[in-house]
Amino acid sequence: MAQAEKGNTVTINFTGTLEDGTVFDSTLEAMECDDEECCEDDCNDDECGCGSHDIGPMTFVLGESILFPKIDEAIVGMSPGEKKTVKIAAADAFGEYDKEQIFTVPRSDLPDDLVPAVGDELVLANEDDEEIGVVVLEMTEDEVTFDGNHPLAGEDVTFEIELVSIG
Repeated sequence: MAQAEKGNTVTINFTGTLEDGTVFDSTLEAMECDDEECCEDDCNDDECGCGSHDIGPMTFVLGESILFPKIDEAIVGMSPGEKKTVKIAAADAFGEYDKEQIFTVPRSDLPDDLVPAVGDELVLANEDDEEIGVVVLEMTEDEVTFDGNHPLAGEDVTFEIELVSIG
């Protein structure tokens, strides 16, 4: 039976979970939207959680690290129909939580039409027009504090993977 090698186009099903069993991504089931506004509008915005991808197997070229390098490594040598569990430490997944990614901006530096609330997920641009996803941590009359860490930073994750096909 054929075994997956780097450079092959592979199709997989997967479910990604946190240590407490919470599913954060899956090709097997629809992810629940956690933003009422988003789901009311039937959006397909990757950032809100309700349109991250279509349900069904994912196809990609093995070795291009579409998910995480550790997943690519696990798939190499698998045969269609085979399943594996891959545990990935935070540092190799979404990164360690970095307190230096927390920063405060004077409200006067923010666009006038921006009315943030604690917990809002926003995309900000710096002086070089590089975009960064942030969460509003706290606000005062004069300043807003943001967290630039990925929402899953610091989390060890587990992926249940099934190789559907090669080719």
